[in-house]
Amino acid sequence: MIEGKRVLAVVPARGGSKGIKLKNLQKIGGIPLVGIVGLIIKQCQSIDRAVVSTDHAETMAVAREYGIDAPFVRPHELSGDLVSDMPVLRHALTATEADDGKRYDIVVMLQPTSPLRRAAHVEQALSELVAKDLDTVWTVSQTDSKGHPLKQLVVENGSLKYYDPRGAEIVARQQLFPVYHRNGVAYVLSREWLLNPTNGLLGAHNGAVIIEEPVANIDDPLDLKIAELLTKS
Repeated sequence: MIEGKRVLAVVPARGGSKGIKLKNLQKIGGIPLVGIVGLIIKQCQSIDRAVVSTDHAETMAVAREYGIDAPFVRPHELSGDLVSDMPVLRHALTATEADDGKRYDIVVMLQPTSPLRRAAHVEQALSELVAKDLDTVWTVSQTDSKGHPLKQLVVENGSLKYYDPRGAEIVARQQLFPVYHRNGVAYVLSREWLLNPTNGLLGAHNGAVIIEEPVANIDDPLDLKIAELLTKS
């Protein structure tokens, strides 16, 4: 609990993956990605229960091995490539409450694809939501200037154009304003915001926790290799 509010951690880990087959079971330092999440959750004093949302039997077994409960199987209609996070989280919340008869005030989504997260990151995001009475909190990282939207281009009919016309005015990186990207370390949502079916992942009243150190967000085999190197540095 945090400030009297019960916290549920949801680990989304479906079996299907386009970039890496059975991505959530890939290993870093000999530990499956879903297992790394379990080890971090054990260090988070604010989390009351953690569950995995998966449609894959082996992922369910590995999650249990590392202390993450698996009280339900994710429905087929929530297991497709284009299913958003919100219905998955709503299902996990209601299914868990049906399983243990408890009410959870906060849900934190911890994706296995961010294996460099620390317990302190999760606790900070939870504290931010509670202290400011927010709908949601995301962890983010500052985007390198090379990836800044004002430096991006599009190709139309074989010709280059600026993604944003303001990019034509940029001659030095000092002119760029800071922008941030989601890093997948933690998404925290209040119960009230999550259970409204018209709401999206970003709350009307939201906050950010900026993570300064390098983190990994694994989508393809190269990301996996980079994460492995970062854990050894």
